[in-house]
Amino acid sequence: MKFLALAVASIAFAAPSKTVQLAVVHALHGCHTWHTTRDVAPALAMKLPHGGRIQIRVSCPMDFRMVQVRGRRVAFGDSTFYTGTTRTIVFPKPGVYVFTGTNLQSSADRGLQTLGPDNVLRLTVTVT
Repeated sequence: MKFLALAVASIAFAAPSKTVQLAVVHALHGCHTWHTTRDVAPALAMKLPHGGRIQIRVSCPMDFRMVQVRGRRVAFGDSTFYTGTTRTIVFPKPGVYVFTGTNLQSSADRGLQTLGPDNVLRLTVTVT
């Protein structure tokens, strides 16, 4: 009987973590925004279970510098996110994590037409 309880507990513990996919995309107003299956906005807030992951793909033709400004430090490598690349951030501990992203080239540098100033991306992740 103890063996069965241990087997069930280990199966529940081994459940895969949630992965959310985000993209940084070009937008006419503000140059770039976060894009999910539901939202398109320069500021985004989401909830993840601990152990969850966010996969970020830069589809905008600019490179970005991502900086973590709040929360327990998470590893995501080089702070420069290059166009056409994908990066995954893992959130092993509960808490609130905040990131900002600024473009390294201007819209004019990349020959892009935009209205208004370029957005500063903001991502807030609440991990439970």
